[in-house]
Amino acid sequence: MEELGFGIIGCGVNAPWHVAGIKAARGARLAAVCDIIPEKAQEFAAKHGAPRWYVDYHEMLENPEIDVVCICTPSGLHGEPTIAAAKAGKHVLCEKPLEVTREKMDAMIAACRGAGVKLGGIFQRRTYPTIQAVRRMIQDGKFGKMVLGDAYLKYYRSPEYYKSAGWRGTWELDGGGALMNQGVHGIDEILWLMGPVKSVFARCDHLVRDIEVEDTAVILVEYESGAYGIIEGTTSVYPGMSTRVEVHGELGTAIIDEAKITTLKFLGEEVDAVASEADDTGVASDPRAIATHGHEVLVQDMVDAILEDREPMIPGEEHRKAVDLILAIYESARTRKEVYLS
Repeated sequence: MEELGFGIIGCGVNAPWHVAGIKAARGARLAAVCDIIPEKAQEFAAKHGAPRWYVDYHEMLENPEIDVVCICTPSGLHGEPTIAAAKAGKHVLCEKPLEVTREKMDAMIAACRGAGVKLGGIFQRRTYPTIQAVRRMIQDGKFGKMVLGDAYLKYYRSPEYYKSAGWRGTWELDGGGALMNQGVHGIDEILWLMGPVKSVFARCDHLVRDIEVEDTAVILVEYESGAYGIIEGTTSVYPGMSTRVEVHGELGTAIIDEAKITTLKFLGEEVDAVASEADDTGVASDPRAIATHGHEVLVQDMVDAILEDREPMIPGEEHRKAVDLILAIYESARTRKEVYLS
């Protein structure tokens, strides 16, 4: 099997999960890492066995040993390195969110399409067997007509968390707060299960933390299917709760707590709950407490997509959908009006 060299741009919180994915994947190897802080790049390279480290990603992109670039920079700095990687002929695996504006996401997707390279995204909840099973049941009509789809995304992030890096809690580089940074995974999950959203009516603000962006949000959702839903997102409550998604149809209900199905019932029958080994419960209060299973699956998928010349599991056009919804939510909160996505 051909071996692909991976380079990581940004040696922060998310980078170790990409390293774990690269080391677990067949046909992948860690070729280099990059960070604007030299000591951080050097230390990360030494810790994880990267043969090269850089402080300028443009220089790293000149390395012929690199075939794929993992983007692990702050959310609002995903665009430029992605476009530069595409121009250098490198495939891209981008952390969530894809970017924080529609214009930047458009440019990233166009650059990768134009260069003929793959653009894949990270939403590890899509890799959980339990969530995949519920999605198949919805698509197969097991739930009948869908009626409600709710996501409860209640996390705790301390004041020290927001002070730990200058970009956190800012519109420019974080792109938002409880929804864009923490809740984006759950928002992608409910979108993946329930399908496209027709409109949103939202209230978002920073009620506790001294930040620019929201630490608390409540959203009324209408899906294109006609179903309704509620999204609640926060980083201001203690203790943080596990991510909970509930989907209800005329014939059945599924409640998913993190990666575990806690309720799965259909009219006229009982179904035992199914548990997954992948469980990110700890991330509710600690952003570092993330299992590596999802990244391992998505890195392997990127390797296979390149070698098989197919789309990755979460292509750029799919990766952006959660951000498009969050941007509509922010618009609704600003205007205090219902916002239509179509």
